[in-house]
Amino acid sequence: MTYADRREAGMELAPLLEHLRGADVVVVGLPRGGVPVAYEVARSLGAPLDVIAVRKLGAPFQPELAMGAIGEDGTRVLHEEVLRGFDISGAELADAEERAREEIAARTARWRADRDPVPLKGRTAVVVDDGVATGSTARAACQVARARGAERVVLAVPVGPPDLARAMADVADEVVCAMTPVFFHAVAQGYVDFTQTTDDEVTALLDRAAHPEDTEVTPDPPAFDDEVEVDVGPVRLPGHLTLPDGASGAVVFAHGSGSSRHSPRNRAVAAHLNRAGLGTLLFDLLTLDEEPDRDRVFDIPFLAERLLGAVRWLRRRPDTTGIAIGVFGASTGAGAALWAAAEHDSGISAVVSRGGRPDLAADRLDDVTAPTLLIVGGNDPQVLALNHDAYDRLPGTKHLTVVSGATHLFEEPGAMNVVAGQAARWFTTHL
Repeated sequence: MTYADRREAGMELAPLLEHLRGADVVVVGLPRGGVPVAYEVARSLGAPLDVIAVRKLGAPFQPELAMGAIGEDGTRVLHEEVLRGFDISGAELADAEERAREEIAARTARWRADRDPVPLKGRTAVVVDDGVATGSTARAACQVARARGAERVVLAVPVGPPDLARAMADVADEVVCAMTPVFFHAVAQGYVDFTQTTDDEVTALLDRAAHPEDTEVTPDPPAFDDEVEVDVGPVRLPGHLTLPDGASGAVVFAHGSGSSRHSPRNRAVAAHLNRAGLGTLLFDLLTLDEEPDRDRVFDIPFLAERLLGAVRWLRRRPDTTGIAIGVFGASTGAGAALWAAAEHDSGISAVVSRGGRPDLAADRLDDVTAPTLLIVGGNDPQVLALNHDAYDRLPGTKHLTVVSGATHLFEEPGAMNVVAGQAARWFTTHL
């Protein structure tokens, strides 16, 4: 999975920091790329925004390779492995430091204009960058924040290596990373648009944060938003259909055992999809008479047929004719979604599974060609193992997202926001 740009990355990162709201927080972005991310975090938390000027020390032969970093207060962090591995001389290092210090002084004056730095003494500093690779810049920034008197330092980034929290434990009290790809090699792999942020953009975002304006726009009401009866052949099932004006696609939800179309988690995801311009259908897979029958609850082929019936019903409606349809399945519902998608004429264009049981569709996984996103909580080990196995078997476009710290129901603060954001990006991309 990738973020569309740094702004979207900040919007996805912000919910994971909700537990810091009201904790006398200052959000400090690392210029330049970290500032658009930090702006969204600061706006979400209602916290002041500032920068910590840290400059990477690029290797003489490869400027993108960090051999260390310098902070605005003189803090220096060196990447000893790079220095030793590439035999960087003392003169080369000193030359890079001098250039970095001059650039920091010039840019800090420009970014802050006539504003003083936001005091960090005794406060919680949330250090935000657009991602971490070697960690030299982030490490220096955390040390600068500490040197400026921060009582607590939190490092927050949208993407980084799997061992980031361990690697930064000596300089940060807490590390929050929204996405940690197993095969991580560069920050840019987490973004579709990784265009360089300009000095003017940094200045504008700091100014906007210092002088906030009310720019909220009331969204247009949906073209259709009402209770419906979904005709799936032998029975009619209750549901709720929402169609934003000009919807580019629609997503049918398949809930897990013990849940229904009223599931607060699925409704939260549906609302996020609606804001992204997608229609949603939440419906009950079983009738009231069928719900007590535990055999029916776990009859995946039966549930998949009900789901396919809902897809066909949606295609027959005049207001959804011709639009692409995806399915979002949770727990056992994800098994039904994958089983249904394996049908060659299913009409399903994309699948998202939340905490899903793909093992329940094991006999059909090899036939699922629709682009499939598997989302699993990092603290849900059994289901995570099942999803790793399913990922290896799925033949088409696929991605496995592990939400750090989340358990099976994604009840942790911000966890469902991450699910909703990932699902919205997957469906808007593949529908």
